[in-house]
Amino acid sequence: MAHDVRQVLLSTDDLDASIKFWTETLGFTLKFRDGTHYAALDGGSVTIALATSLDHPLPGKVVVGVKTDDVDGAAAAVESAGGAIVKAAYDDAHERRAVVYDDQGNGVVFYQPLAR
Repeated sequence: MAHDVRQVLLSTDDLDASIKFWTETLGFTLKFRDGTHYAALDGGSVTIALATSLDHPLPGKVVVGVKTDDVDGAAAAVESAGGAIVKAAYDDAHERRAVVYDDQGNGVVFYQPLAR
């Protein structure tokens, strides 16, 4: 099972203010935004994602986004090792995802782009 950390998801209640802070104060470049609920910033090898509760898998928590070739297997491995599945593997419009807590309560989203 191959894994690749691709995102760190941060919570925000005000996407415009968060984008302004991360771009103007910290100098990150906005890659794209999705309405008033999600934005992606270029963090080099990792995307900094800003998300409101509408798009954040665990609002209020920092979540690591891990691209994998086996979402179901990764979620099962976490559960077997003492973690917990928050949202079992499912397909959305673009990818297969599972939301889990590791054995210390840290949030992780495993995802795999859907074949087109």
